[in-house]
Amino acid sequence: MREISLHILDIVQNSLAAQAKNIGISIIEDTEQNKMYIEIKDDGKGMDKETINKVLDPFYTTRTTRKVGLGLSLLQANARTCGGDLTIESIPGKGTIVRTIFCLDHIDRPPLGNMATTLISIMSGSSDVEFSYQHQCDKKCFSISTQEIKEHLNDIPVNNPEVLAWLLEYFTEKEKALSE
Repeated sequence: MREISLHILDIVQNSLAAQAKNIGISIIEDTEQNKMYIEIKDDGKGMDKETINKVLDPFYTTRTTRKVGLGLSLLQANARTCGGDLTIESIPGKGTIVRTIFCLDHIDRPPLGNMATTLISIMSGSSDVEFSYQHQCDKKCFSISTQEIKEHLNDIPVNNPEVLAWLLEYFTEKEKALSE
């Protein structure tokens, strides 16, 4: 995948397939340490140790629509190419945490990509799931949750097209402000 945001989207899709009701995404860019930390945490089905060992194999998948599961193995390869790594913690019945570290200024590090569009894609298809998002660049931080959004919308669903259009603009502005 050419952008880290697409990896994040893939992992969130895994969380949704694991019947998660709460998913958290955290991105921390620390220029002093020259690291980008990414964490995706869910309260889905979780995995036992044997499954955790298998999910990084590109030829393992639980999906019935294809015979390969490249998402996590590609993300791990990208992270390792860039002086980082990927770890998975999971407890059956409790959920899963995927953590990735990238060397921030590594020449081969894929760009983060369009997180605003990624967030909208996530929220538009799963209105019954609570999402939280935090993106920190050094001392600047942006965070939001669907729970906060829903409090302001009253009975209007988060995946209403007008709400999504407004959220896309809002997320785009907030993400841009982090890099200024």
